[in-house]
Amino acid sequence: MSVPLIEFRDVAKSFNGQAVLDGVNLSIYEGQITTIIGKSGSGKSVLLKHIIGLLEPDSGSILFNGQSVNRMKRGEWDRYRVQISYLFQNNALFDSMTVFDNLALPLRQTTRMGSKVIEEKIKTRLEQTDLADAAGKYPSELSGGMQKRVALARALVTDPKVILFDEPTTGQDPIRRNVILSMISEYRRKFGFTAVLISHDIPDVYFISDRIILLWEGKVVFQGSYGELTEFSHPMINEFLDSIEGLRDGLTGLISRQVFRSRYQVSQTRGQPDKAMAGILFSVEFDQLAENLGASVAVEVLKVLGEYVSRELGGVGGFSARFGRGEFLTVLPYADAQEAEQMLEEFSRNLEDGGLSKIKAETGLKMGIDACFGIHVYASVVGINPNDDIEAIMHGARPGSRVVARHICV
Repeated sequence: MSVPLIEFRDVAKSFNGQAVLDGVNLSIYEGQITTIIGKSGSGKSVLLKHIIGLLEPDSGSILFNGQSVNRMKRGEWDRYRVQISYLFQNNALFDSMTVFDNLALPLRQTTRMGSKVIEEKIKTRLEQTDLADAAGKYPSELSGGMQKRVALARALVTDPKVILFDEPTTGQDPIRRNVILSMISEYRRKFGFTAVLISHDIPDVYFISDRIILLWEGKVVFQGSYGELTEFSHPMINEFLDSIEGLRDGLTGLISRQVFRSRYQVSQTRGQPDKAMAGILFSVEFDQLAENLGASVAVEVLKVLGEYVSRELGGVGGFSARFGRGEFLTVLPYADAQEAEQMLEEFSRNLEDGGLSKIKAETGLKMGIDACFGIHVYASVVGINPNDDIEAIMHGARPGSRVVARHICV
């Protein structure tokens, strides 16, 4: 793996004799979304504040692109600090300023740009983040979701290399939470920054994370992908996973991936080795107009799709989980591939007749528009062999993916 963009080496920090960070070692890589998880009071926020320089370690080193932050000279430190933005949990917008002035403030205070240059830069960023119509409004005139978008646009205005997110979805309902996470993922791809999040919203946050760091009693006990987390055996990790075992995907109501894996293992040893099993892999795509409407459309589609999968395939013994932002896997322990095809045909008909048209109507109403956009649901049936792992099932299913339901208004 490449040299980490940010690296902690044996970092320790105590307050009033109480160790909060106790020899922390971790790596954050450029271009990725890294999420730091752990119980309350485990030091997540303290760790984040060390990255931006709000706190200094008692011992150990923090490196940026291989260079020790602790040993930087004043000019080097200034160049480092300007590359990092911090998005506060409560957005920290100034109520007395318009959206335009909130975005302009960092440039006015930290750069020598002229007013004309700043004005053009802000206009561009507002257009890129779909906020042009809100430029003259005050934060109190915006919804909570729009305020979060303004805060993110302000964090982006200095073209940072890294954005730190302190509990960006705290207190949000499942749909709004997933809209915010989708927005972070979408903007990361669009603007190319590295994202570091701390979050309690499990498992929702896993769907956008490239890398997960588990902080436990002041130490990093795991860093890697979510798949590696669920397969890594360690008493502290097991305790943590047990604490979230019963949690469901807040958006769709489907079981967590950890519970899904456990149920799949049980189904493999249910004592019927001669009985075939089948899986159905679902995915969703949108036309360009739907993508332009933002994350809200995608979240509404995923919510309805999850509800349909749970209701119609759960009723025949199937169990399902979301393995990507727009990808669901259902295992049917009591059906072979031919039976699964028949189930999929009925499921697709019901989804197309009811769910997708409902999505269009409800989404348009919520967004105050009468836009016409296309939604395409893909699916593929695959037979499951006794020794297949979940990754092999999904890999085998993807080549056969086809459109099984669509909604296109004319």
